[in-house]
Amino acid sequence: MLAAQRHLFDMPREVAYFNAAGWSPLPLTTQEAARQAVSRKAQPWKLDAAFANAQHERARAAAARLIGADAEDVALISSVGYGVAIAGKVLAPAKGSRVLVLENDHTSPVLEWQTRAEAQGFTIETVPQPSDADWTHAILDAIERPGARPLSLCSISSVHWSDGGLIDIARVQAALKRQGAAFLVDATHGAGVIATDVKRLDPDFLIFPTYKWVLGPYGRAFIYVAKRHQGGVPLEQTAFGRRDVKAENAVYFADTRYVPDARRYDMGERDHFISMEMAAIGMELMAAWGSDAVVARLAMLTRRIAEGVAGLAITCPAESVRAPHILSLGFPKGMPDGFVERLAAEQIYAAPRLGRLRISPHVYNDEADCDRLIAALRRALG
Repeated sequence: MLAAQRHLFDMPREVAYFNAAGWSPLPLTTQEAARQAVSRKAQPWKLDAAFANAQHERARAAAARLIGADAEDVALISSVGYGVAIAGKVLAPAKGSRVLVLENDHTSPVLEWQTRAEAQGFTIETVPQPSDADWTHAILDAIERPGARPLSLCSISSVHWSDGGLIDIARVQAALKRQGAAFLVDATHGAGVIATDVKRLDPDFLIFPTYKWVLGPYGRAFIYVAKRHQGGVPLEQTAFGRRDVKAENAVYFADTRYVPDARRYDMGERDHFISMEMAAIGMELMAAWGSDAVVARLAMLTRRIAEGVAGLAITCPAESVRAPHILSLGFPKGMPDGFVERLAAEQIYAAPRLGRLRISPHVYNDEADCDRLIAALRRALG
């Protein structure tokens, strides 16, 4: 099993940080790269002309590796919301059709379609939060519901951010294909941890940021665009999105045709001297450990916590329906006032999410962290 990687982070022994699903800390190597990058921007005349593009392609390749994509099918973007906006511009849900979203899903895969629904004439169908926490079954029922309007799109997270529900996106995609519907996956809580192969899955779009599970900075994200959608018009009109619009040319607008792959969707001002390399380092670390090793370690930690709090007045989704790296504890009588703050006073950090306590360990956590959390929960709720 992968050993705890605490030594790679600036994390004191007395800190038990269980909020990777909110913000992950940066590895020490990433922090050092950031300091060097700031120095580069301070003296930009020292930069080689090819430097920026090398950074872009390193990050693009690292993102592609995590999801089993080819680099040319991945675009550099700023956020998941930006990526969904690309999909909103490229896709056109049919008038009279329905777009499927999840109850209490994060804003990004939901609000774009809610905003477009009235003008474009489609309806939003929300899959209710299942009482048994089995999101996959609930989504499949909604897709195949007899008598429903035609389904044009399913826009969902692969792991529900609040309750940690794991969605079998391969089964969902198979059902969508039978309906002729498109599939957008917000893989914020999946990419880098849960094994993903877009060549096999064949979603229309798959998007993830770097500031959570892939140990990177805020403001960097990536979108996989299936080849069938690489002929669309991007959100921003950029020189690098065209085949030959270059300042060093004698003729500036030499060839304004779009580049023929997902690079046309790269965001404007992509030359991030600081954060692009930071994003690449975190993704490369995750790929080097491998999904199987990371999942085995994190599943062991969440299982240890779930077993340790058995018998307390809390609920916990069954292991068969929850993500291996997120444990969501419910409180039938309501979360006690000041509960999260009392944990933080002991330097134990977890996140309140929709009335639950979301516990999300990463590779820097170890058994001692889990045992401290278990002991604190037992003192508070025993």
